[in-house]
Amino acid sequence: MSKKQKTAIKQTTTVPPAAVKPTQNAPASGLAFGKTNFQFMLIGIGVILTGFIIMTLDKEEFGFGFLGITLGPIVVFCGFMIELYAILKKKA
Repeated sequence: MSKKQKTAIKQTTTVPPAAVKPTQNAPASGLAFGKTNFQFMLIGIGVILTGFIIMTLDKEEFGFGFLGITLGPIVVFCGFMIELYAILKKKA
């Protein structure tokens, strides 16, 4: 192989420097969620657990009192809504 052929092959296989630069839309890390997403997820888990604890505090038979039927499920539902928000929130 002559020098001319080697130079021609080398020129066609090089990548221009502009193609190597990362784009502006590239994520900074490989994680799907950011720090605030994880914080909201932990808050949501805490609210869900609090709702289940509230349901166990009901003194009525089979948990048919206000705490077991009304307040606890509302708190659990709010916790799941926080979880949904944490999942759908875009990473900052």
